[in-house]
Amino acid sequence: MLDTMGTPLGDFVRAKRDSIQPHSLGLPDHGRRRSPGLRRSDLATRAGVSVEYLTRIEQGRDRNPSIAVVNALADALSLDPSERAHLRYLAKITGGECTAHLRPAPPPRRVRPDVLRTLRLLEPGIAMVTNRLGDVLARTAAFEAVTGGTGLLDADAPNLTRYVFTDPRAREFFADWDVVADEQAFDLWLGPSIESSEWLATDLASAAGPELTRRLNRHVVPQRGPLRLRHPSGGELRLLRETLELAADSQQLIVFLPADEATAEAVDRLCRPARGGLRAIS
Repeated sequence: MLDTMGTPLGDFVRAKRDSIQPHSLGLPDHGRRRSPGLRRSDLATRAGVSVEYLTRIEQGRDRNPSIAVVNALADALSLDPSERAHLRYLAKITGGECTAHLRPAPPPRRVRPDVLRTLRLLEPGIAMVTNRLGDVLARTAAFEAVTGGTGLLDADAPNLTRYVFTDPRAREFFADWDVVADEQAFDLWLGPSIESSEWLATDLASAAGPELTRRLNRHVVPQRGPLRLRHPSGGELRLLRETLELAADSQQLIVFLPADEATAEAVDRLCRPARGGLRAIS
């Protein structure tokens, strides 16, 4: 019998349960099964809830688990801190606690003047201001140099998520495209409102197809290691990412730092032509 329509919370719990091998938790392997991972009964026992209650959560028929139950599920699934935060966030939006103030519209694109001043101070570094939906709201000249020729900034309103899922050049530019795609899909859940996330997901759906939908439903919490780029000029760039959350604006200031000497030298060559000109901020 198929499960009924789920919720983001139920989908995440089920996805994590399916990804866990019983032996990793010291549980016996009951042999071949139709579905992978941990049995629902085993997870229910570890979390101290009934199988019936866990089934209701996974199928979306219980949308208001208590904080104690959410924490018990996190413990039972051995979630890391990032995954625990995501579980709590999904419990909140599934329960409807943060929907009263939401509007079905895209998030604002304005960047505060003080943030733009901060971005200018980072020149000639590689940096951008973005939101969780992938809008590239402002960037340094060095960011433009590093992404030049890739198509990322070709649109009047550049959007990293749209680029990753709809522009074939993205698969060449991002050496670890699958990892970047998981990151962009995950960040849609952390947008300024669930309606905004749904607005962009719907807008992308026809062009992105199942690649986006599948990743949204998997809820893979990204580790955000070094970003590997294949620049059109040749060679690979390895960049570390430092992120400053601009919570009041639902935006992020992201600084990209060379991860090795070869990358530092390559970035220096790419940025050299722009150093005598205007470092425009979008």
